Amino acid sequence: MSFDDRYANILGGHQRNAPRTYPKVPAEPGLVVEVLADGFVGAVINFERTYDGDFLRLEDRYGRERLFKMRPGAFMIDGQRVELTRFVPQRAPQRSNSGSRRVENVEAKIAAPSRIWVEGVHDAAIVEKIWGHDLRVEGVVVEYLEGLDNLQSKLEEFQPGPGRRVGVLADHLIEGTKESRLTRSVGPHVLVTGHPFIDIWAAVKPERVGLNAWPEVPYGEDWKMGVCRRVGWSNPKDGWRRVYQAVDTFRDVDSTLIGAVERLVDFVTDETLSKEDLL
Repeated sequence: MSFDDRYANILGGHQRNAPRTYPKVPAEPGLVVEVLADGFVGAVINFERTYDGDFLRLEDRYGRERLFKMRPGAFMIDGQRVELTRFVPQRAPQRSNSGSRRVENVEAKIAAPSRIWVEGVHDAAIVEKIWGHDLRVEGVVVEYLEGLDNLQSKLEEFQPGPGRRVGVLADHLIEGTKESRLTRSVGPHVLVTGHPFIDIWAAVKPERVGLNAWPEVPYGEDWKMGVCRRVGWSNPKDGWRRVYQAVDTFRDVDSTLIGAVERLVDFVTDETLSKEDLL
């Protein structure tokens, strides 16, 4: 045994002279504690830092407030002495407009070979506003077709295949419509999803633009012009401004649009998923 071993306890002092330690408890607002010194019982209101150290403000059941210095063992919870520490609330995960976990500091990616196609400029703008972050993370480009009538020629030009998929978002995709007929027989590397509304505007919840419901527009009448006439908007340009400004997150649009876009994103970013998995 060395000299240091034999005399360590003597030179270091007796154990009973060592500072006592207590369980550490974050002083979360609302936590009820008892002050050891005078028996004051109160709920934590807040934490205050002063030139004389850190203090807790407590409020008792009569509404009286007092400040107490934060010292180890100076407070009790359920009769047990504790050391209160500053409460630091946990930050909730940041969410993107689509509701997914936001990925910070994303480096720009080279565009993936697969694509998502939408019918028009307004469709592309709303998809970008809600799902833009997710698509940039995956490197997926959104392009517009200028109408489903161009779908077959675009597919012939693009030549979809393994690792080169196409997801198509269609308006008014209801069985028996022209849209449903145009999207048949597109092959295993193309997935078409859509919403039942005649225009992407109507996929926005009407209350977001101050309406109880989107107006009925007779078949044969230009839908956007018909909507503007019936709700008092000056023209489709004014209407689009109102619709676009009303959309911030997925909560502002109908669930059919949300589901349609989410399936397309999955299809073009996950080669293990087949069309059948997503239909």
